[in-house]
Amino acid sequence: MTKGCQLKLRTCRYNEDFFQDGEIGGYCDLNKQALLAEGEHKSPLQSWFAELQTYSQLNFHPIKDGRCDLIIEKPVYFVKLDAGVNMYHHFCDFVNLYITQHINNSFSMDVNVVMWDTSPFGYGDLFSDTWKAFTSYEIIHLKTYDYKRVCFKDAIFSLLPRMRYGLFYNTPLIAGCSSTGLLKAFSQHVLHRLNITQEETKVGKIRITLLARSTTYRKILNQDELVNAMKTMFNFDVRVVDYKYREMGFLDQLQVTHNTDIFIGMHGAGLTHLLFLPDWAVIFELYNCEDYRCYMDLARLRGVHYMTWERESKVFPQDKGHHPTVGDHPKFTNYSFDVEEFMRLVLLAAEKVVQHPKWPYKQKHDEL
Repeated sequence: MTKGCQLKLRTCRYNEDFFQDGEIGGYCDLNKQALLAEGEHKSPLQSWFAELQTYSQLNFHPIKDGRCDLIIEKPVYFVKLDAGVNMYHHFCDFVNLYITQHINNSFSMDVNVVMWDTSPFGYGDLFSDTWKAFTSYEIIHLKTYDYKRVCFKDAIFSLLPRMRYGLFYNTPLIAGCSSTGLLKAFSQHVLHRLNITQEETKVGKIRITLLARSTTYRKILNQDELVNAMKTMFNFDVRVVDYKYREMGFLDQLQVTHNTDIFIGMHGAGLTHLLFLPDWAVIFELYNCEDYRCYMDLARLRGVHYMTWERESKVFPQDKGHHPTVGDHPKFTNYSFDVEEFMRLVLLAAEKVVQHPKWPYKQKHDEL
């Protein structure tokens, strides 16, 4: 049913003329005019129109008439995936699959997920453990069905990661809107399915996790100085982590994140971990590198308090940045931070934590 694409054409991952007339269809009453009217906007990660534009009404029943090389009995979710090496973009996939399950009114794990990818190339997925929240089986690549006529008894085309006015990505937020129940439910769903739990901790201790970077850019040049300053506070339990997938599996990363009260990190996809912070936690984007809305909006959607650096005179870039094509760029350099100003913000974050009505130790803290 599928066809290969030329090895030199990496752009064929979402080939828009993949199916020709007569190659995809079903035994149904099809309103072809209504289908074609959906073609005003098509884009690989925003629309399924390219894949379904040649869908045709069959005058025979493929399964009953024995026209199938392979019959898939289990319900199938078709997905087109964003970048699997970037947590922010890949979780656009997972959130929209979760919303699709809501629409379908089924959270069964006895389903197959088929990655719609018309290229012969593999898909790098650093967060593959997350699929265990959605299916009991391995993800199936579309090329598994190469050169077969495949009949699906129950197929769902998932909401896509970069839809216009979508959810998570391209979400038009209204001023003052925050704490959507949908994102909180997604967080709880994933944590429950992956068995990520809250651990016992010392009463009144505020657990701070600083996310270090081993990448070329956006490193904290005086990181040790900032960490040592936090460790002078008796009620802070400070941990420095570097979420390298080769050294710490994603489930272990989630366990650390979910047991964090203040999560600190430079602008970058790792801040997507804020989705799995406890409700009372604070996400402190140490410096947003002039990308003001990305993680602030995500924190608003999830319903955790967001902070970032406030005083430009107290942050010190290494240089103007070295973007490979556009030149000077704040995301392509490293930074030092004024320690006193850093501690002022961390103490504000700590106050937000202990004042939150859901903080487990609020009553004991108030008594003290």
